[in-house]
Amino acid sequence: MQTLDRVPVLDLSPEIDAQWPELMEAVERVLKSRQFIGGPEVVAFEEEAADYLGVSHAVGVNSGTDALVIGLRALGVGPEDEVITSAFTFFACPESIGNVGASPVFADIDPGTLNLDLDRVREAITPRTRAIMPVHLFGRPVDMDELSAIATENGLKVIEDCAQSFGARFGGRQTGSLGDAGAFSFFPSKNLGAFGDAGLIVTDDAKVAESARKLRAHGGKHKYHNEMLGYNSRLDALQAALLRVKLPLIDERNLGRRRVAERYAELLGDIESLAVPETIPGHVFHQYTIRVSGGQRDDVKQGLEEEGIGSMVYYPVPCHRLPVYSHLDLRLPSAELAASEVLSLPIWPTMPEEVQERVAAVVRRVLTV
Repeated sequence: MQTLDRVPVLDLSPEIDAQWPELMEAVERVLKSRQFIGGPEVVAFEEEAADYLGVSHAVGVNSGTDALVIGLRALGVGPEDEVITSAFTFFACPESIGNVGASPVFADIDPGTLNLDLDRVREAITPRTRAIMPVHLFGRPVDMDELSAIATENGLKVIEDCAQSFGARFGGRQTGSLGDAGAFSFFPSKNLGAFGDAGLIVTDDAKVAESARKLRAHGGKHKYHNEMLGYNSRLDALQAALLRVKLPLIDERNLGRRRVAERYAELLGDIESLAVPETIPGHVFHQYTIRVSGGQRDDVKQGLEEEGIGSMVYYPVPCHRLPVYSHLDLRLPSAELAASEVLSLPIWPTMPEEVQERVAAVVRRVLTV
């Protein structure tokens, strides 16, 4: 049984060790092919990912951020447009909107799910609104039935930020397949993580896919025949080959994360000053994020650190309060309160029960003294 002196927020060693021979075989295959950008490994991964996600097209790019930027442009979002997104997410969401010339419009979150409050989304729609960017935060899907209805009623595009939700499902369908386009990150810490930066755009719209393929390669379908200003954002063959090794095990590993989440709920669910996330169907728990009320979040984090246990605050500053958006002078109370209360505990698919009990014991001790 695995034991750890220091408990990290994420331990990738078990999954790497379990597939070491296959991973090394993939590396060798790419090195021997002498084709390191694009090529058969990328095409194969795109096809396999599209099949898994239940979409018609998958376009590999070099990061999740570029997947958002290129996805927005492929959907026709640009200058003078507004895109509604969550105030409680990573900066890449509003950054991508700004980088295509549009304006991010921040909506507050639902305190229970930490995802977009869809009533606030309705209130945020203006004549300039072109799209909605829901974020499936920490692996919990947004209510895409209601969000899609809002988009349809108002003639809006939907680009899902699926950076934290690979393998998550809503209504039996994969996140990324529920809007006009989906954007995935394969940053190494993700549920399906690469060994460097990598990303993916998915869609059922052939025109969106064609535009994305051009945009990722300097704006042209053929080399030296550039049709638009694009990007150098190609998925490299090595990352694609390694992702192909890991993809078949994603459901098994997501199930492992759910088991860890269920144990945490049993260990911590009765503490009055702490709220644990729901283990709803389809949630893949990219992070296990608790909420600590009464101004005790930092005490819990410090207590864990003193016992050699890692934890993270995602996110200490909601997007609308970042310096780059200070001119907006927004007040979004649910997002602001969440930023002061959230704490992500260690989680990985094969986390030993005794390690998890060690984490929970420290949290309980701090909060029940």
